Amino acid sequence: MINRKQYEPLDLSGLKTRSITERKHLVTVKGFGRVPPEPATMAEFLASLPVTPVTQALGAVADAVVRAHKEDAPVVFAMGAHVIKVGLAPFVIDLLERGVLTAVVLNGAGAIHDLEIALQGETSEDVRAGLEDGTFGMVEETPALMNDAANLGRHRGLGRAIGDLIDEDPDEFPHAELSILAAASRLDATATVHVAIGTDTVHMHPEASGGTIGAASMLDFRKVCAVVMDMHHGVWCNIGSAVVLPEVFLKAFTVAVNLGADLAEITTANFDQIQHYRPRQNVVERPTQHGYSLTGHHEIMVPLVHQMIVQRL
Repeated sequence: MINRKQYEPLDLSGLKTRSITERKHLVTVKGFGRVPPEPATMAEFLASLPVTPVTQALGAVADAVVRAHKEDAPVVFAMGAHVIKVGLAPFVIDLLERGVLTAVVLNGAGAIHDLEIALQGETSEDVRAGLEDGTFGMVEETPALMNDAANLGRHRGLGRAIGDLIDEDPDEFPHAELSILAAASRLDATATVHVAIGTDTVHMHPEASGGTIGAASMLDFRKVCAVVMDMHHGVWCNIGSAVVLPEVFLKAFTVAVNLGADLAEITTANFDQIQHYRPRQNVVERPTQHGYSLTGHHEIMVPLVHQMIVQRL
């Protein structure tokens, strides 16, 4: 038979206590939000937000963007396709037009949606229905145009080639004013597209050339390396890309440091609906001491940080 220890309820009368006035507190009413006046300006709304680690991080990112802008240091938005699909192009384009954004960086899907918006004013399809009958990704215009851009992009980069293609034919692209790549082309800002072969619908079509696409995207990678090389006090915001663009940034960062760049003071941020491993490690934690993870729907967070930047300007 096992002889087990027996425990009586512990006598707590000897506990040492202290006054609440002696304790350090992490929450204080000074940081509470307050209902803004009616009607409220945007500045009044922003000032009414509670002071929390999240709002402080948003403010820190906005401050870093404005500081970089004033110091002529690069500010980069690296964006997944979802940013375009939820209608945020006008906010990105506005920051390009203000000269705040130095570069916009897209993955292949982001470039496709950007081009289709300019072409049709519509994009994104019902994937489930398309898989059932084999029509997913089987439109004619998009792969043909992307192939044209890839051919042009061998000498100017894929991002610039797509933007130029849209800008140069307003009749074919009646919604060009809503294209991020077209805006970058028009404003002579850096725009790059980073393609993983086989991930995009246009790669299923016979006119797709892996060599041509790869050459255009490789040129864009080297452009990004040049941007990161200049980012001593710059800002890199990863918005909605879980794998491709965080990996692109990590490699560009390595190239820049290897070639002698001092990136100790770079500021990075990852905006996403769910925090993923690669953005957290490759963008926020490993490259810098000034990294921020901000979780929320893009259609709320991007307009919010846009307005915080504009207010500070």
